[in-house]
Amino acid sequence: MGWEIFHEIGRKILHLIILVALIVYFAIKSQAGQQAALLFLVVLLLIFLILEYFRLDLNLKIPFFHKFIRSKEEHMVYGAIFFLSSVIITLAVFDTAIALAALLMTTFGDMSAAIVGKKYGTTMLFRNKTVVGFVTELTTNLIVALTISLLFSINIYITIIMAFAATITESLVDEMDDNLMVPIVSGFIGQILLLAI
Repeated sequence: MGWEIFHEIGRKILHLIILVALIVYFAIKSQAGQQAALLFLVVLLLIFLILEYFRLDLNLKIPFFHKFIRSKEEHMVYGAIFFLSSVIITLAVFDTAIALAALLMTTFGDMSAAIVGKKYGTTMLFRNKTVVGFVTELTTNLIVALTISLLFSINIYITIIMAFAATITESLVDEMDDNLMVPIVSGFIGQILLLAI
């Protein structure tokens, strides 16, 4: 159990590294504009795609990264590719507050659910998701919702609905990559609500 939690924490650290790229994105955006900032993220995506080419097509083990690949991802594209793709899509399409809420819910909600769910979860909710993981993720997503609402003066009901959408999507998705589904679904719902209210 200890190694499994360590392994999960290691996988989530990669999510946090991509969030560091968000800081660089906003720094570039403030100096050179959104297109230059998005191009920076596309360069990062290309680097990850090249690494995936080496791993999947050439069967080379990439130092450090191969330790955090789940067995079901061994012959599939790594989740970081999907997460970075969703970062680019959300920042390009949605308002900044909506995009940040969706991405932070994806990162911290998923991280808290995985770590707490693996450690304390015994009652299964749906497939491999536990009740404890679900409640932990929803709580984390609601904290993100409140924070984004206060920082960006956005209607709290929008971010609360996004929190529920992110948590439910995360719980239902198994074969499709949650790193792509969660931010796009919750971001889309948030953006539609923002335009409607």
